[in-house]
Amino acid sequence: MKKLLLITLFAYMLYGCSSPSAPATSDEHISPRNTGITPENAYNDLFLDSTAIAAFITSQKLNDTIADRIRSFYNARNFEFAWFDSRGPVEQAAAFRSLYNYSRDSISNRALDRRLDDLMNEDSLEISSSDKEIIKTELQLTWRLINYFRETGGSIGQLEHMVPAQRYPVMELADSMLRTNDKVFPAVAPMKEPLKAYREYVGKGGWQPLQPVKKGLKKGQSAPEIIAIKKRLQITGELKPGDSTDVFNDELEAAINAFRNSNGYTPNGVLNDTVINALNISAEERLQQLLLNMERMKWMPVKPQGKLILVNIPAFVLHVTDGDKRLFDMDIVVGKEGHSTTMFSGMLNQVVFSPYWNIPRSIVRKEILPAVQRNKGYLASKHMEVTGEANGLPVIRQKPGAHNALGRVKFLFPNSYNIYFHDTPEKALFERDNRAYSHGCIRLKDPVKMAQFVLEDSPQWTNERIDSAMNSGKEKFVAVKDPVPVIITYFTTWMEGGKLHFASDVYAHDVVFKQKLFK
Repeated sequence: MKKLLLITLFAYMLYGCSSPSAPATSDEHISPRNTGITPENAYNDLFLDSTAIAAFITSQKLNDTIADRIRSFYNARNFEFAWFDSRGPVEQAAAFRSLYNYSRDSISNRALDRRLDDLMNEDSLEISSSDKEIIKTELQLTWRLINYFRETGGSIGQLEHMVPAQRYPVMELADSMLRTNDKVFPAVAPMKEPLKAYREYVGKGGWQPLQPVKKGLKKGQSAPEIIAIKKRLQITGELKPGDSTDVFNDELEAAINAFRNSNGYTPNGVLNDTVINALNISAEERLQQLLLNMERMKWMPVKPQGKLILVNIPAFVLHVTDGDKRLFDMDIVVGKEGHSTTMFSGMLNQVVFSPYWNIPRSIVRKEILPAVQRNKGYLASKHMEVTGEANGLPVIRQKPGAHNALGRVKFLFPNSYNIYFHDTPEKALFERDNRAYSHGCIRLKDPVKMAQFVLEDSPQWTNERIDSAMNSGKEKFVAVKDPVPVIITYFTTWMEGGKLHFASDVYAHDVVFKQKLFK
């Protein structure tokens, strides 16, 4: 087990808080059955039969301590499923899988991991509460969570509230978040100030929606709409109070740029409908966004010693740290809708210079073969070749070189989703604010810098040798001496540099989470 330390640099991003009324519970205490949780207000829409839990405890020969913790866990949920709803694994199942894999040197139940991977890789599912395999997977995950908390010293009260059990009024959940103990949850403390602010905005009625602007407005122009825009920016603090003129002045330009930057847009000083639409997101929606992201953060590990690559999908950025030191950030391109980049953790252990692109079967079937039917010379024009056949489809790869979709280098962190980092010949995509364009893998703006970082402990891999290997046209695999942890996350709001940042909900994960979490 890796030794974990308290997070400092990313404290504001990497933890969360418990649900309302999380009790301090000892290992001996068994929570009473919470009959207040019903199908009408439950977080998940599936419920277990209590006899299934008893049968699992008996079949697995669990000791009394573990058995009591499982009983207590499901009593607190009124036997509601924690890890599944009728559509498949819930977000917390993926989050715990990522946390567990990151925190362990080996996996104790590979069959469970494979089963969970298979379920998560399904495009659509219909889950039944009577499915014996689903019940087994559900209870094994809870058993794993209990063991994880016992090994890492977490409290049982916290354990029973890691997965929400029911929907709450937004203000009630906000009040609960604000009451959390900063000593127990030190990383949530920086998020409390914006949470207080947005709770106050909601309490005062939020803000009035702004009218669209006919054209993009810039400094030096005047327009009636500017008066209302200034009032809106004064509420959330980007603009100081007192200016009620209709002139686009220096102060407004600075406020617009601050707002654009905190919402993931290029700070070009332009006031257009993109900015207006973001300003019109209601105070209550923003408050909900804060709360559900804080729920996500509790599944992140505390800050480890050593190197870490942290990817935030909605921000289109990865962060590289070494202990408490932030080394660099890098813009990325992630999967487009329908090819979503998955949340998980892994260990970056190989660099592949001048790689072949072994084209996934789904792309061969959906894109390559139709293109070949339209143009018999398609493969040659794209520097592709057929190397065999598998299950009725040709096996196709793209040769190394400047034309290759993976660019000049890729970085492997083995996982069941076939996701990795790589270079790209499409550099123009990094100039866009929305960078969800790939087939699921993560494209790097500066792959040379990443190669230098992961190979810095191998002195034979000088900058000159890295450049030569990237441009050799011959595929070469290089093992990373000390594999680097990679955590792929999904935060649509976070604190950075003392400022609150928002990002678009590119995969609509927030939409699903909000429907489940709030009344």
